Amino acid sequence: MKINLLAIALGLITMSTFAQKNELKAAEKALKSQDFTTAISAITSAESLISSMDNKTKAKFYFLKGKALSGKKEFKSAAVTFKELFDLENKTGKKRYSSEATLIKNQMLQEVYKLASDQYSAKEYQKASDNFYLTYKLNPIDTSFIYNAAVSSTLAKNYDLSLDYYKELKDLGYTGIETLYFATNIANDSKENLQSKSNRDLKVKIGLYKDPVDEVTESKHAEIIKNIGYIYVNQGKPELAIAALEEARKLNPKDVNLLLNQAQMYIKLERMDKFGELMIEAVELDPTNPVLFFNLGVVNANEDKIEAAIKFYKKAIELDPAYGDAYLNLGISMLAEEKAIVDEMNNNLSDFDKYDELQEKQKKLYEKALPYLIKADSIERSLDTVRMLLNIYDTLGKEVEADELRPIYKKLRDQ
Repeated sequence: MKINLLAIALGLITMSTFAQKNELKAAEKALKSQDFTTAISAITSAESLISSMDNKTKAKFYFLKGKALSGKKEFKSAAVTFKELFDLENKTGKKRYSSEATLIKNQMLQEVYKLASDQYSAKEYQKASDNFYLTYKLNPIDTSFIYNAAVSSTLAKNYDLSLDYYKELKDLGYTGIETLYFATNIANDSKENLQSKSNRDLKVKIGLYKDPVDEVTESKHAEIIKNIGYIYVNQGKPELAIAALEEARKLNPKDVNLLLNQAQMYIKLERMDKFGELMIEAVELDPTNPVLFFNLGVVNANEDKIEAAIKFYKKAIELDPAYGDAYLNLGISMLAEEKAIVDEMNNNLSDFDKYDELQEKQKKLYEKALPYLIKADSIERSLDTVRMLLNIYDTLGKEVEADELRPIYKKLRDQ
């Protein structure tokens, strides 16, 4: 009786092996004619027998399954299957299918990346995010794909997923720093990024390009922390947002970009007092940055500290003589006391001498602010600059200047 049972067991094993080979042959035949649906069907039938396969048959199974899934454009499942193949062949030391599987995986990588890029361009941000992350899974060496996935998820307003990706980047120590290889195209005299040093150097050597130069991009570390903070704000977790940036600043206390990102967070949280404190700290770290002084001007103007605001705007202009917004805000700050003058004029309508005295004071105020407003308008004309100048010209009786601006004002207003 025991002999009979053994014979039956051996018979089952033989039948199982026969079934495995038949299904894998069917899958192989279907793949040759690119009939991926039939190949998948055969692979699925064989999958129930995988526990009884030897390593050689199992490797073939994983290879055929990965190839079929890749052909069906089921790239995520294909990537998982090829990983199982690589793990198995690394373990056994017999890499019969790894080379061809790697070629297929690299083709998948190119196709998935292009798909993700096209989806991003089409504003299908969540699909793009999924495929950028899949691109990373296919090529784990390049963590920039996680960054692309995080940005895309944020644009899709999938903040939970985006936060996971940014945290993963943070844990990996991702900076995004890379070297770009530029040279000037002799044909059109334009500076171009030639992607790699070898490619750039070759084109310079054969005379197509000149003036090679390497440029290192800025770290994205501060931006990643900032984005984590912004996501927390969008999730209604402002304290976590602040904590994220404070943690980053402890690691890089002299990183002005991190400080400015933290300051922007306080603007988003409408905590201008903290914003002002950080601006003062930023000025100490970067005393030649006109934007920092401009921001201090805005903070002080909002707190009705007009003299301090004027001082900071002037400093911004000193550092950047073409800073149009600084000229505009300086002029506006100088006109801050106009309201009090106008209110007093309205209270003295019957006192002609007093009224005339106040009106003269108003005109002197306008004359004082006028050069800065003219400068702001010359740097960047807008409806606001033209309207303010037109109002001042009318008040000062400068009819020629006012008449020149009227059609310009009308045109800007009607746009």
